[in-house]
Amino acid sequence: MTTKITNVIKVSLAHLGEEELEEVRSAFEYGYFGLAYNVDEFETQVGKYIGAKHVVATNTGTSALHVAIDVLGLQPGDEVIVPSLTFVASFQAITAVGAIPVPCDVDTDTLCMDPKDVEKRITSKTKVLMPIHYGGYPCDMSALIDLKEKHELRIIEDAAHAFGSTYRGEMIGSFGDITCFSFGSQKNITCGEGGAIVSNDEEFDNLCRQKRLLGMERKSHSSSSWKERSWMYDVPVQGYRYHMSNINAGIGLAQLKKIDSFLTRRREMCEKYDSALKNIPGIRFRKVDYSTIGPHIYVIRILNNRRDDLKRFLMERDIETGVSFIPNHFHSFYNNENVSLPETEQAFKEIISLPLHCGLSDANIDDIIECVTEFFNS
Repeated sequence: MTTKITNVIKVSLAHLGEEELEEVRSAFEYGYFGLAYNVDEFETQVGKYIGAKHVVATNTGTSALHVAIDVLGLQPGDEVIVPSLTFVASFQAITAVGAIPVPCDVDTDTLCMDPKDVEKRITSKTKVLMPIHYGGYPCDMSALIDLKEKHELRIIEDAAHAFGSTYRGEMIGSFGDITCFSFGSQKNITCGEGGAIVSNDEEFDNLCRQKRLLGMERKSHSSSSWKERSWMYDVPVQGYRYHMSNINAGIGLAQLKKIDSFLTRRREMCEKYDSALKNIPGIRFRKVDYSTIGPHIYVIRILNNRRDDLKRFLMERDIETGVSFIPNHFHSFYNNENVSLPETEQAFKEIISLPLHCGLSDANIDDIIECVTEFFNS
């Protein structure tokens, strides 16, 4: 059951049903909506699915990034290299700790972080590389890990788009330093709102758990006195109120059971788009193997300055589209006139996201393809 907001075919939409409602109902009956049993179970099941030792569930993907950066101990003036072609949340998480986001360019074929451009931007102040797995397609992690080791850096993967994606046969989140996921309303699975920090480092995991709950550390006590002392805690570090709620985790548990069918359907739709539109001269496609990824958005590039015309044309026919994203070095808060990112800037003029979510029928996809074809034929 998907809630239909309007008659417009939405570009993204959560796909929820009775199973999610039952989990919410159960959480309501439990009566405590904070950090409770569903959160623990959601962390366990996410860890099992991706093959990671430690999962810390948060209230949003942005919170996950903020905590991960904070736990690494970045100081004001430290630099994080990150693609400009990402949602502003990636940049905001960096500046939240006083660090400096250094925008880098993307690969023209994949729109993911370009390792060659990254290496040019590494300085003595660089502490972290933040690859964005754009649209669910993994970055060139082998090249980035080589750079990490060569320059003694850390990597935080922003995998907001990539839950269910794999890289060379390994699940995103199962390798590397730190991976942050988003489970917002439009992601591959949703908790309503939510995120997660994933790692294989126990010390890092423990500190993330403290920081997501106001820096609190429960005092240990003997089994004979726990009823008298269970309210005791200490606060040894700066923390935030970033924990996931029991209600949101319940929704996520129901969604996790559907992840394989969701990804299969998303791949089918992407492949259908590709097959139907591949012979249109005015469209450029990303080089993506959908069989190995969990596609979050379906992005094509419209040539000859016709992107905005197509966007209007489809909206007039009640088909919503997106532009993912406005490069961050264009935003006034991050603007730097000395930054030149030619691939990013050209891509921004051309990219458009067609509808992609599990609430779409085959007839919806056929209608969208027909309208895009009509635009180019006219």
